[in-house]
Amino acid sequence: MLTIIVWSADGICELHNTRIYDVLEISSSGLSIGANRTDFQTMAENRGEFVKEARIAASKKFKDYKPFSIDRLMPSGRIVSTNARPSREGGYVVTFTDVTEARNMATKLEAANQEAEKAEARIAEVLRVERARQKEASIIGQLDEWLQSCKSLDELFLIVGTIMEKLLPNTSGELLVYSNSRDVLEAACSWNCQSVNAQLSPDSCWALRRGRSYHHSADDICFLCEHVADEGGEDGAPYICVPIIAHGDTVGLLHIKLPDQDRSSGFSDPQDLAVRCGEHISMAIANVKLRDELHSQSVRDPLTGLYNRRYFMDAMRRELGRSVATGAQFGLISCDADHFKRFNDDHGHDAGDAVLQAISEKMVEETPIDAVCCRIGGEEFAIVVPNLGQAQTMAVAEQLRCAIGEMSVRYVHGSLPKVTISAGVAIFGQHGKTPQELMKVADQALYKAKGGGRNRIELPTRAVWACMNKVTGTVSKFSLTSN
Repeated sequence: MLTIIVWSADGICELHNTRIYDVLEISSSGLSIGANRTDFQTMAENRGEFVKEARIAASKKFKDYKPFSIDRLMPSGRIVSTNARPSREGGYVVTFTDVTEARNMATKLEAANQEAEKAEARIAEVLRVERARQKEASIIGQLDEWLQSCKSLDELFLIVGTIMEKLLPNTSGELLVYSNSRDVLEAACSWNCQSVNAQLSPDSCWALRRGRSYHHSADDICFLCEHVADEGGEDGAPYICVPIIAHGDTVGLLHIKLPDQDRSSGFSDPQDLAVRCGEHISMAIANVKLRDELHSQSVRDPLTGLYNRRYFMDAMRRELGRSVATGAQFGLISCDADHFKRFNDDHGHDAGDAVLQAISEKMVEETPIDAVCCRIGGEEFAIVVPNLGQAQTMAVAEQLRCAIGEMSVRYVHGSLPKVTISAGVAIFGQHGKTPQELMKVADQALYKAKGGGRNRIELPTRAVWACMNKVTGTVSKFSLTSN
């Protein structure tokens, strides 16, 4: 049933039905025929059905002769919708409808919609984090796969720079490693950098000084690293420094400049990802270093640091294959220390070791950079010199003989007696066609130098070379040089 009031043009109640008392929760004294509209509105305002501003707005609508609607909050808590529309006679027809249930339903629906939106947002965040985690795991997996395939540190550094640029595209950074002297770190690779630290002092980085990852941001209590300040970095600029640790030893530093606020990379936490990358890079460097150490132990002589006999034979075969393919010659120098037994007998085996180490150092210093210097055993050495003929190989051997003869070997509180070497030289193709032939002929030339008074260089004799041809059943097409 409709609840209605009819107001005249001058705001006097002309008509209402009795249902108005129940809907508006008033008595007959609150509304009757002839009641004034302003008094009726003031009574509603006093009862708290609406605020003063709403009454003033309604009065203005009446005055402007315009339709309007307003909700009334009844003392019982019910909500009554008031709809006023002008009449033809200049008055107003006002209807009242109990909309409590509808408004409550609307409120519940709005609350449900808000909860649904929150749930949807939570689900979207969970999905975003999961997608970011999967993306991180995928790229970290690729990083690991490439890093574990590296044969050298140079390859590893190239891969780190390339993948880090894709992994954290909105960052810039660099990987630095300790120099051999361990007094500075040197740039190994970088990404998205205008310039890198050519060298960095370990004391200039808080991460290296504290022994753990260091994140610098304006939100935390932190201090700018000296190496960042030297680059012109600002105190509030976010960055992270991650120590690179291999086998418990700090070998380098991963320095990454982070954006202030950024999620466009698709990763959940770039800072955490940077630390994880540092851990994986650390493991990869440790593996490469361990592999290098094991390989070095397998091919290096522990006393002198020269290549051992195993590596020497491999080098001979490689050089022989290259020479057969290209037609180039290569030389072999076989040498040993003169009267080496006297050093051991007169001064002790430690003195003998010092002599061997001094000879080895001179070999590396005085021979071409591509020469392969080896300790065959005891005081016996061999040097493979690529792309050299007889005259050039003889010159290398003579230069080495002179350098060793001029050196002074310090031992304990004095110097050991003068050290000299004898050497035999053989040339591939001219004195032999296989590693065994070449080694045999070079050794024969060495024996000749020993027999000739030591401290000298000799070539194979014609007789020796002819004998080798007879043994192997071959005939040389090269001219033989008599000694």
